[in-house]
Amino acid sequence: MMTVRLVMAQPARAPRPRPAPHVGVRAPGLDDTQWRRLSRGQMRVDARLDLHGYVVQEAFEEFHRFMQRSRVMGWRCVEVVTGLGSGIRGGSIRRELPHWLHRADIAPMVLGVVHSHQGNQGALRLLLRKKR
Repeated sequence: MMTVRLVMAQPARAPRPRPAPHVGVRAPGLDDTQWRRLSRGQMRVDARLDLHGYVVQEAFEEFHRFMQRSRVMGWRCVEVVTGLGSGIRGGSIRRELPHWLHRADIAPMVLGVVHSHQGNQGALRLLLRKKR
């Protein structure tokens, strides 16, 4: 008697996207030198996006275009200025920006995130991954 064994193909696993680093927390894969330069503000900023005066939806659209342009241009370090906001917990854009950095289309681009300097919580510097 012949036995037939069915083998089901395993679905291909999509690569797990890398989570975006949290502000001021060193991400895995970031070497000491780059992290020190970024966190001390010694890295040259290639471009700056100022989101003052935008409503949240417009700010997100502007930020998304800026990040896509950053990838195309091969920029390494960019700064996003949100301002402090006037509310007790800060402005809406300032609160939303960390969520935007964790989006599936943005997170793989970002290697490190820090405040531009300790006294300024209204601006973030982003170290972007090199284009491959």
